[in-house]
Amino acid sequence: MTGSTPTWLKNMAASSVFIDTSGWMALLRSDESEHINALKIYDSIEYSFTTNYVLAELVPLANARGVLRSITLKFIREIESSKSVRLVWITNDIHEQAMTLLDSRLDKNYSLCDAVSFIVMREFGLNESLTTDKHFQQEGFTRLLSV
Repeated sequence: MTGSTPTWLKNMAASSVFIDTSGWMALLRSDESEHINALKIYDSIEYSFTTNYVLAELVPLANARGVLRSITLKFIREIESSKSVRLVWITNDIHEQAMTLLDSRLDKNYSLCDAVSFIVMREFGLNESLTTDKHFQQEGFTRLLSV
């Protein structure tokens, strides 16, 4: 993926936001503490990025928070078909870059999904993430939601 991102996509990404698992959860559930803030931010952005790893992580998180699987899957299908969301499918190369990042950050509790997100954000020049996850701040990105 590195070096192959078209200039037009990088330009679009400059004004875009990455949406992490906790961001999607805040949008999905109205009883999440950051739901209103997440909606305001989401409604104000033209374009967002996420990954299939984030969506895979969303399924068990939503289940643990009591969201019916049918609702979660419908929500994910809406994300997948949205023209305003760029869903990045993780290649072996990105996965390996994320593993290398995890190896270099043994002092952090980053998940593999976090590391993949950081690689994608850097590749597309994204600085902001709709997330409550402090790891994004630790890695130098702007976290748009608080806990």
